[in-house]
Amino acid sequence: MPQGVLRFKYEEEKHDTGMTGLAGLPVYMDLMQAMRLPDIIGRHLQVKQRGWTDAQMVLSLMLLNIAGGDCVEDLGKVQKDEGFCRILRRVEQQGMKRSERRELERRWRKESWRSVPSPSAVFRYLSAFHDLDQHKRREEGKAFIPVPNEHLRGLAKVNQGMAAFMQKCDLQKIATLDQDATLVETAKRDALFSYQGFKSYQPLNTWWAEQQMVLHTEFRDGNVPAGYEQLRVLKESLSMLPEGVEQVRLRSDTAGYQHSLLRYCEQGDDRRFGRIEFAVGSDVTPEFKKAVLTEVDDQDWQPVYKEFDGKTNSDESGVGGGLFCSQRYL
Repeated sequence: MPQGVLRFKYEEEKHDTGMTGLAGLPVYMDLMQAMRLPDIIGRHLQVKQRGWTDAQMVLSLMLLNIAGGDCVEDLGKVQKDEGFCRILRRVEQQGMKRSERRELERRWRKESWRSVPSPSAVFRYLSAFHDLDQHKRREEGKAFIPVPNEHLRGLAKVNQGMAAFMQKCDLQKIATLDQDATLVETAKRDALFSYQGFKSYQPLNTWWAEQQMVLHTEFRDGNVPAGYEQLRVLKESLSMLPEGVEQVRLRSDTAGYQHSLLRYCEQGDDRRFGRIEFAVGSDVTPEFKKAVLTEVDDQDWQPVYKEFDGKTNSDESGVGGGLFCSQRYL
């Protein structure tokens, strides 16, 4: 690289050293093998793609995301990391016979082989998850969520398999589900404006707190309200919980303050889990104030304490009194 004003210059190493800047990724690769993730992907995804398997495609995208990649084009940076590509090739050789490994090594020496799919191949692969017929049903100015095709449904089953593995390793009888939508600002031409006034997407995620994992996610346009069809998403999330879970709790912000959602939880309409305890935010409207003052007995209110520097605000620390919540559905 040409030298500038300062007295230094960059030089490119002309020989492969086997060094890698992605040394943290093999730990995740080991976890993927432990949970038999390639087998789970192969079982639930059958996207026809010449040359690359579903497992290779999905795992490459997962590793790219973990490494901080911003777009599919960043796969080119992974391909240039010779040290990491060597690790990938060794992982793929696991279980092969010695003769098969030697033949594969000879082919790598003679030809230029990719260790991860090219961006163009990934774009073609991802297009299989898009349903053009659903896209035609959009109406301008209205919230719309496409019905997932078979490949998207298969991807959800892959995540369900991961949840089952986590539950097998660390049995949790309680599932606290945190549902929240996240605005992801974008400059894409087809993106729609969110309530914040900028173009974005607004996926609705369901986080399983005890297992520290995303149990369910639904990608949405930016104009889709956070609470839109939230009860349906909750039901789908409940169906993905593995065996061993006996009790479910729900947390949501004000987007979840919907009578249909709260009634479903309070009345125990779910056949598997029955009544679902919930903590849902609410806008302080005149109607809400009236209900609080006239319909909720004093004994139904319980303090909720926050912790500051190891002390709760019930301690004599000068923090002040705790918040209060009702144990009864209004």
